[in-house]
Amino acid sequence: MRPLFHPDTEAITLQGVLHALSDPARLAIVRALRESPDLSCSKAAPVPEMAKSTLSNHFRILREAGLLCSRREGTQYANCLRLDDLDARFPGLLDAILNAAEPSDS
Repeated sequence: MRPLFHPDTEAITLQGVLHALSDPARLAIVRALRESPDLSCSKAAPVPEMAKSTLSNHFRILREAGLLCSRREGTQYANCLRLDDLDARFPGLLDAILNAAEPSDS
């Protein structure tokens, strides 16, 4: 099995991060991982009935943008946010985005 691509910290771009977070499903995944690190893909899914292929694509986009790290654990992947790397590149950006994009209670 091929190893997953994770960009070096210096290769994380603002455009890549903003693009990855522009999708509501990916934003929900990041929010779930912020609340509970080391979630499997299915547990971080924004909706339980999301197709596995769609979910895999969302995780690939987030991983390739440098937002998360995925590691194989048995038959699943555990995922966590690369908070230190993101703060090193763009201090406070992820928190600002997540705070500005808080789901409304209405």
